Amino acid sequence: MESQGNWLFKHRGILPLIVFVVGALLFLQNESDPKYWTLEGTPYEMSYELSCLLVSLLGLVIRIYTVGFSADNTSGRNTERQVADVLNTKGIYSTMRNPLYVGNFFMWLGIAMLTGHFWFTFSFILFYFLYYERIIFTEEQFLRNKFGSTYLNWASKTPIIIPNFSSFVKPDNKFSWKKVLRQEKNGLAALFLIFCLFDISGELVKRNRDYNEGLLIAGALSVVIYLVLKYLKYNTSLLKENTY
Repeated sequence: MESQGNWLFKHRGILPLIVFVVGALLFLQNESDPKYWTLEGTPYEMSYELSCLLVSLLGLVIRIYTVGFSADNTSGRNTERQVADVLNTKGIYSTMRNPLYVGNFFMWLGIAMLTGHFWFTFSFILFYFLYYERIIFTEEQFLRNKFGSTYLNWASKTPIIIPNFSSFVKPDNKFSWKKVLRQEKNGLAALFLIFCLFDISGELVKRNRDYNEGLLIAGALSVVIYLVLKYLKYNTSLLKENTY
């Protein structure tokens, strides 16, 4: 299981691609033939799509909260190797051991729900947990070897993914918007672009032009924000942490 986890950790970008491709095909099937989608043309269709977006945004908020309070060289998007200079045990990490993966789950759950296929959504949930079960096993082996009893004591009282809010401990670090902007700009832009792409492709399949203007504006803004932040990250020191 550990060797499988290491391989999946290095290639964990595969899961989003699978969800996106399969989900997009099922979504277009719904849009091309109303018999596959009971909410098509009803007043509830827009509300359902909004709820899907809110589920995904919940996942992004979880990631932002986690990253903002986490210590440096932890809670990153690295794929080449495990990195943890310190063990995060406070803040959201005092309620569950893998908040970033919970955030990822909700981000992609909203997209899976957008397809309108119950069985695809159910299959995604099952596949996600089987997929990340091995990654979590590998990460926890790494943390156990590096931090020893400190990790074991924390893990023994902290759930893997289902949070125990009663055990919340205030984080030591101040919230860092700079770290969030550096690390989460990709997720914000990708999320809105995917929802925009689904909206545009769905209307094209139906040969309509009734696009969700609010969603398209949000998507365009997310791209602009991404480009600005990327420029600031690599060409200025505005997003670097102050070290005094």
